[in-house]
Amino acid sequence: MKTTLLAGAVALAVASTSAFAADLMYAPGEDDRFNWQSYEELKKVDLKGEVITLSGPWLGPDKALLESVIAYFEEATGAKIEYAGSDSFEQQIAIDVQAGSAPNIAIFPQPGLAADMASKGFLTPLQDGTKEWIEENYAAGSSWVDLGTYANKEGKEELYGFFYKVDLKSLVWYVPENFEDAGYEVPETMEELKALTEQIVEDGDTPWCIGIGSGGATGWPATDWVEDMMLRTQSPADYDRWVTNDLKFNDPKVIEAIEEFGWFMNDDFVDGGARAVAASDFRDSPKGLFSSPAKCYLHRQASFIPSFFPEGVELGADADFFYFPAYESKDLGKPVLGAGTLWGITKDSKGAHEFIKFLQTPIAHEIWMAQSGFLTPFKGANVDAYGNDTLKKQGQILLDATTFRFDGSDLMPGKIGAGAFWTGMVNYSGGESAKEVADSIQNTWDAIK
Repeated sequence: MKTTLLAGAVALAVASTSAFAADLMYAPGEDDRFNWQSYEELKKVDLKGEVITLSGPWLGPDKALLESVIAYFEEATGAKIEYAGSDSFEQQIAIDVQAGSAPNIAIFPQPGLAADMASKGFLTPLQDGTKEWIEENYAAGSSWVDLGTYANKEGKEELYGFFYKVDLKSLVWYVPENFEDAGYEVPETMEELKALTEQIVEDGDTPWCIGIGSGGATGWPATDWVEDMMLRTQSPADYDRWVTNDLKFNDPKVIEAIEEFGWFMNDDFVDGGARAVAASDFRDSPKGLFSSPAKCYLHRQASFIPSFFPEGVELGADADFFYFPAYESKDLGKPVLGAGTLWGITKDSKGAHEFIKFLQTPIAHEIWMAQSGFLTPFKGANVDAYGNDTLKKQGQILLDATTFRFDGSDLMPGKIGAGAFWTGMVNYSGGESAKEVADSIQNTWDAIK
């Protein structure tokens, strides 16, 4: 699964704050970045003696970060939260629900698994009013409702999933000093980005570094390009139809999106030429931004990529990013591609519903925002709570989004999203046409139905 590649080194400094709140990261009331009123309101919920079990994919630093948030719920309500993390969560949760030993809440890394469990009767619908709360309080709220709504055993659609902690993919990285020296401006539309690409070539340089190599998963970075291009050339509805194959992979709309990626991946625009793209590891490709002289000016990749920048690179100074822009002429708003975790109730209890309500409070977001590795579309959270300017800027991109869509290949059947799609992108970079690649992927999809 691609989202596992997003894990990076996270430093977590936990300091005792006071005798009252020795296990809390920040003493209540002492940091005005946080909405302490939402914490005080939480004290009206009495869950003393209740144990709430959580299961998810986080271990190590991410587990510690989650527990730093959980501590506030426990302190305010009197509940006891028991979290169990697993690096094989998808397999473990399937075993647990079938054995009747499910946790109260499961933290799903992608909607597909949650949808499957809802269809088998293993998820409990979220409380009335949750849908309306998401629509009102999350940027691009309907996107998050759609991503958490599935059919149950009877075929009736219900809201089962609440998104909390989001990853952002629609970013372009660059070196501000290189832009300044060349007199380039950050583009705000796709038209401007393409014009900048052509200008860099006219000036005798190479615009892009692109690498889609990833060992046994080679090809996946190119799927992100195509997904972003689908959102910038087609409607969100068509994107959704494509993910389920209601819109065929070899439909002209999908072929257009592949060719939009191909516009950037040509010999004049890419360091090493188009044929070098598949041979370049995605972890190494951004290093061309920092070589002397620079091998390229631009690199499109998700928010995790700084983990692979050269040692000593300072974000905001030595490297920065901008939103991978949309076409002004197509009037499709500001779509954002990403991933995230979806929380669902796998064993009903009062405490489980109260914890989902806790995730709807500013304090539940701000405590993690102030540390690392957390982005949120929640408009009620204080953006100034983010631990650094990079997170704040990425969080603002989420807030400005008019549409959010989950990584499409992660929602497709494994033989497509983690198979034929990857292979097709490698073949495309090697010279096959977009139509040939799309036909091959669709043939594979037809064979598994």
